[in-house]
This record gives sequence, C-alpha cells and structure tokens, in this order.
Amino acid sequence: MINIIRTDSGNKDFHSLVALLDRYLQQKDGEDHSFFAQYNKLDKIHHVLVVYKADVPVGCGAIKEYAPGTMEVKRMFVQEQHRGQGIAILVLQELEKWAAELGYTSCILETGRKMPEAVRLYQKSGYTSIPNYGQYAGVESSICMQKVLGVPQ
Repeated sequence: MINIIRTDSGNKDFHSLVALLDRYLQQKDGEDHSFFAQYNKLDKIHHVLVVYKADVPVGCGAIKEYAPGTMEVKRMFVQEQHRGQGIAILVLQELEKWAAELGYTSCILETGRKMPEAVRLYQKSGYTSIPNYGQYAGVESSICMQKVLGVPQ
C-alpha cells in the first residue's frame, strides 16, 4: 500500500531520503555537485511530500515558491529499488495538485542533462523546456522546465 503524506522540511523521513538523494546526485553530477548543492537547502521548504510503501519511506518531493504564481519543484527522489512503479509520477501529480490548491498557476523545475530518466518523467507529465532561470542561467548541464497547472496534457 502506498501512502503519501504532506509535511514540511522538518520531517525526519524526508531528511533521510534527501541524504540518499544527495549521494545519488553527487555520483551523477560529479565535479558540478557542489555548485548545485548550495541551492538545495531544506530550511525554507514548507511543502514536502513523503511517500511510504508498507510504512517505509521510499520517495519524496517538495515545492517552494519561486515567484508569485509559480512554485518550483525541488528534491524529487525515489529509492532505486522502488523506481519503475509509478511513485515519481504520483509525487509530481500530488505536488502540482498542492500548488494549485495554494493558488499557484505554474510549476518550474531544474534537472540535469545527466538525468535522462528525470527529463522523460517531466516531459511525460506535461513539462516543456524553458530558458534556464535564476542560478541556472548559463549552466550547460542544467535543463529547466515549466508546466502550466490545470492544462490537460
């Protein structure tokens, strides 16, 4: 049984999953990891999801206001042994639903070129490429995407 809870960045299971995510990203990003890590602090994230399968935390995601009307999707992760089971799509859909409930009209995100599985997930979910924003502007290894909420895919 899969259960998704809404919480905040103080959740201990979220912290455990983020530690795994950071190790995974360090392997994927290589020497670029320290650049990206500085933008992934948890202290200002108030909207966090943790996914449990049989009461074990297996995935997470978060949203954080980027600009009026726009939430940024952050810290998406599913443990490797639980991938391919539709958990990531459930997290993303729930984050989008939460953002819409809060009155936001779009979600943006950044992912890496070395993460083709993530890019495919976001494209399949209706995200389209946009110019790299904020701290990602000019970063060749980043791909930024956006989805207008409430628009059918």
